[in-house]
Amino acid sequence: MLKQKVLIIEDDPNIVRFLELELCYEGYSVEKEYDGQSGLQRALNENYDLILLDIMLPSLNGMEVLRRLRPQCQTPVILLTARDTVMDKVLGLDEGAADYVTKPFAIEELLARMRAVLRPTNVPKREEQPIVEIKDLKINKNTREVFCCGELVELTRREFDLLAYLMDHQNVVCSRDLLMEQVWEYDFRGQTNLVDVYIRYLRTKLDYRFHKEFIYTIRGVGYIVRS
Repeated sequence: MLKQKVLIIEDDPNIVRFLELELCYEGYSVEKEYDGQSGLQRALNENYDLILLDIMLPSLNGMEVLRRLRPQCQTPVILLTARDTVMDKVLGLDEGAADYVTKPFAIEELLARMRAVLRPTNVPKREEQPIVEIKDLKINKNTREVFCCGELVELTRREFDLLAYLMDHQNVVCSRDLLMEQVWEYDFRGQTNLVDVYIRYLRTKLDYRFHKEFIYTIRGVGYIVRS
């Protein structure tokens, strides 16, 4: 069986050596770069199963590496950083990161998150309707367009995914944990305030802008879109 290839882009040699030893012990094939520019070039020129990317890097920071990487390469990226604010996480996930691990971290947690990201996702999904309409709100999942009261509304990728999930499950209360698992596609328990941040974004662009109520809060449980 071929080893899964991991690229580490991290400027701290002690962390790099620690990760290299642990990942090699777990059976991964590891390559490493110590600055953003070199890491970006290697990520674009070679094939990897996963990239571990520090944010605070010389020559090119990790967010910019991710931003430049995404149009040309869809290799999963886990961000490694000491910055742990919600907005830092939102930015990283919006730029296309698969996960976000805050330093200092336990190697067992990182390995578990790596396994989750690398887990095959070939489980067949139920057939979904490409166009969903509720009241004055319509989404087209083929074109990823959103119309409210006949007007096109610009949403980010994550905002659209969250709205689409809520509309697909109209009249069902969706908990924050469920939304994290289904929309962000991994277990992020304990950080569900990220869901609240995105609900606020959606309400600003839809409910408040058009003076209508599409997304309802079920206190202590989660959110629901009612038909």
